[in-house]
Amino acid sequence: MAEPALTASEIEETRARLDGHIAETPVHRWRGPDLEAIMGDRTQVILKLELFQLAGSFKLRGALNNIMQLSPDELARGVTAVSSGNHAVATSYAARLMGTPAKVVMMRGANPFRMAQCRKHGAELIVADNVTQAFEIANEIRDKEGRYFVHPFEGRRTALGSATLGLEFCRQAPGLDAVIIAIGGGGLCGGMSAATKIFSPGTRVYGVEPEGSDAMHRSFAAGAVASTVSPSTIADSLNAPYSATFTLGLCRDNVDALAKVSDGEMRSAMRLLFEEMKLAVEPAAAAATAALLGPLREELEGKRVGILVCGTNTDIDTLAAHLHES
Repeated sequence: MAEPALTASEIEETRARLDGHIAETPVHRWRGPDLEAIMGDRTQVILKLELFQLAGSFKLRGALNNIMQLSPDELARGVTAVSSGNHAVATSYAARLMGTPAKVVMMRGANPFRMAQCRKHGAELIVADNVTQAFEIANEIRDKEGRYFVHPFEGRRTALGSATLGLEFCRQAPGLDAVIIAIGGGGLCGGMSAATKIFSPGTRVYGVEPEGSDAMHRSFAAGAVASTVSPSTIADSLNAPYSATFTLGLCRDNVDALAKVSDGEMRSAMRLLFEEMKLAVEPAAAAATAALLGPLREELEGKRVGILVCGTNTDIDTLAAHLHES
């Protein structure tokens, strides 16, 4: 049987549980001549600045919500996780906060800054050749060592962590006509969209994926979980190879429409955020902005639009290379 939908009381309880352990990240009205030249002077763009979250991204909400509910025996055995970066950093941070050992698996070629952050938070780091091998290693660690597997995007606890972001945004910026949320595996969009429809039912929710990693688009079309063959995008934080059952259900129930953006559109959005808002973001954090300025521009012109800047853990050289290429 399908799991029941997220409820307002569950989301409120999760936010109370996380209180004092996470930052309530700010919102900011984006004003500037470059944005106005693209979107017109009637469009209101409200940024939810989750890049200021502890550990650098929204991932801390779900990772911490998982780990805080473990039993003393589970905490003693430790946790494991699979990630291209942000989830590994968040799990490492949350594990240190809760006093449990973390062993995280990252893919070869992951950003060295993110690897260094995991080690900084005390995690043991294992490098896999690809995402398939990474999940195999993490599952083996779970089975042999009894560690709790903190999934990067699937599961009720993870979705409820993301839902607290939707709760905050709705309260900080009431009356949004639309909100745009990036999609990787869909845990962020699933939880946040569910909260948005509960606390601001008149707000339309748009999910955005990279053109080269569009498992959620494929899943919507198929009506079931689907994969992307050889996903490829500069937004490595959105490079999930497949969707998952619970997360897909949340997105199908609460997302009004999907959009795709190219690598070039994300780089251009990164540059605009840097030049006009002074924000240094990774590609994934610019995906929602790219969708507003690109495929959703005409539809959302003149509206009050919420944009999630979902996080950033990148190094100066990588950021500079993307900005120069834009």
